Formats: sequence, structure tokens, C-alpha cells
Amino acid sequence: MENCIFCKIANGEIPSNTLYEDDDFRVILDIEPATKGHALILPKKHFANLYEIDDERASKVLLVAKQMATKMQKALNCDGLNVVQNNGVAAGQTVFHFHMHLVPRYEQDDAGLDMPNKKAADYDLKEVAAQIIG
Repeated sequence: MENCIFCKIANGEIPSNTLYEDDDFRVILDIEPATKGHALILPKKHFANLYEIDDERASKVLLVAKQMATKMQKALNCDGLNVVQNNGVAAGQTVFHFHMHLVPRYEQDDAGLDMPNKKAADYDLKEVAAQIIG
């Protein structure tokens, strides 16, 4: 995609602090990190979101995430790690190029990822399941 900032970064047109690169992905440090070591996994091919990414890359992105998370945990000695992937404005997506966040977590880092939980009784779970599976 011609004006996509993440396409340009993923394909080396814009410099980045690259942690990993292969034929399909580039992993970079986020320039506005939530925590020390916050990284983004960017496919080199443009996909707006999870709904568009092909199955091969969708499968591979989790392998890359696992590889990077393991390296990050050892190198940064973080206490945990969030893997986050947003789709659509309502879900917090701000750049419309599929990407996955790897957010190292540290005790009392105040980074948050709050999702208020509702009681299952607030929804008819069988009805929701039927809607999803058709």
C-alpha cells in the first residue's frame, strides 16, 4: 500500500530499530512504547487487519511472537508479556496495517490493558455461540 507507514517500515524504506527480519516479517521496537522493550511484528505485505491476512502468515506470526517473547524475557528479565493484536477502531487499532504488539510487563509498570469483565449472566451464552457458529 503506497502511503502505509508500516509497509514502509516493514520493507526498510523508513529506518527502525529492527529486532528480527525474515522474508515475511520485520520486528521493530515501538517508538511510543508502553514499556521497555515494547515491539511490533509487521508483515512486509500489506493486510489491513486479521480478517485480511492469509493463513500462512497468520500461522507464522505466532511462531515469530513466541521466538521474540522468549528472547525478550531472557534479555529484559520481564515479569510477564502481553501479546496484543487490535482490529478496527472500536478495538483500538490506529494504524490499519496488521501488526502484533509484544509488550514486556514488569511488576508495577502501570501499562495496563484494562478490559472490564462482565458476568456471563449479562449475556445468553448459548445465543451468542449460536450467532457465531451459525
